[in-house]
Amino acid sequence: METVTIPVEEYVMLKHKAEVDEDLLLSLVKGLEDIKAGRIHPWKKVTN
Repeated sequence: METVTIPVEEYVMLKHKAEVDEDLLLSLVKGLEDIKAGRIHPWKKVTN
């Protein structure tokens, strides 16, 4: 395994992006589970 040295700011940015990606993935999976379970209802059309 190779070691790479990066600035702390870049490390923090990459770590934050990884956390956000994980949160988005979990949200997507939960949404798909809701669709599969029939808990999603069609949107009502809004008229002004």
